[in-house]
Amino acid sequence: MDFQARQKKLREHLSTTRFDALLISHLPNIRYLCGFTGSAGFLLMEDSSSTFFTDVRYDTQAHDEVKAAKVVIARKSVLQALGEFWGQRRKRARAWTIGIEAEHFTLADKKRLTKLRPSGVRLKDAPPLVERDRMIKDDEELVRIRAAVTLGAKLFDRALQVLHPGVKEAEVAAEMEYAARCAGVEEMSFPTIIASGARSALPHGRASERPIGPGGFVVCDFGVILSGYCSDQTRTVWVGAVPEDARRAYEAVREAQQAATDAVRPGIAVGEIDAAAREVLRKAGLGRYFTHSTGHGVGLEIHESPRVADGQREILQPGMVITIEPGVYFPGKWGVRIEDMVAVTAGGCEVLTPTSKDFLAV
Repeated sequence: MDFQARQKKLREHLSTTRFDALLISHLPNIRYLCGFTGSAGFLLMEDSSSTFFTDVRYDTQAHDEVKAAKVVIARKSVLQALGEFWGQRRKRARAWTIGIEAEHFTLADKKRLTKLRPSGVRLKDAPPLVERDRMIKDDEELVRIRAAVTLGAKLFDRALQVLHPGVKEAEVAAEMEYAARCAGVEEMSFPTIIASGARSALPHGRASERPIGPGGFVVCDFGVILSGYCSDQTRTVWVGAVPEDARRAYEAVREAQQAATDAVRPGIAVGEIDAAAREVLRKAGLGRYFTHSTGHGVGLEIHESPRVADGQREILQPGMVITIEPGVYFPGKWGVRIEDMVAVTAGGCEVLTPTSKDFLAV
């Protein structure tokens, strides 16, 4: 990863603001900018230098991982080390305005840091500058994402091997997660969703102790983290004999998912992707049963910008990676969702998820 290039790009953004420095506290943003993968730290970005602060637990790890930044190991409080660092800087600098990540900095930490800062240093909420850069994946990120998607997709094969009437939802999820660990993933992107029967109408119905019964859909939503990058995929299968209304609903969702995918290209607003899926379901008489947004960005986090939803105006650019995941949900009955990950290319998009979307009954 070219961390120097990433920091240079962020500094270009920083130069257009009224901030003298930016304090990065969100761990995925820190990893993106300097490579640190631990659970505690701050990255201070100035106009010509970067300094990473962490505690003694991460002394060895920080020196091994952190690139393009000086490492400072706090022997006590990391926030205190920041305050002392700023105090030394203030002796040879004018007043400072430091931007903090408002969406991620806790009120408690902000209060403590405000007390520790020297006079002349002001803390001010900054917009999500790093997240905007992270929306556009570079070539190495795309390689890692493709690998995560490919490995994650294989878990559906394992699900089909064990998914049958009488098996608990949690048992199917456990088999998938065990297979993922054996294949070398770091962890799951999120708790695996195996939701059957009436529970398939819950968009985020995590795997329960409920046995899977005949005569209903099973929504399988899962993903893995590999080399720091997430995958996300959903497939829905039917258990038992298939009624016609279930097949019609499934095919309508598949058509909506394809329409949204076909609409993906540079220069189009993400809200238009959402509209393409909704129009298909509206014409099928199912519009009111599609109760969530069409998708979201994926990368170092399972949910990133842009949000693919009604009215969203973010313009798609080559290198963005998003999900396309329309669904319909009939409370107390069943639900259907189909989800792929796609990468925006110069000429349209690349569908990353390799798994078939044909109707499948087990």
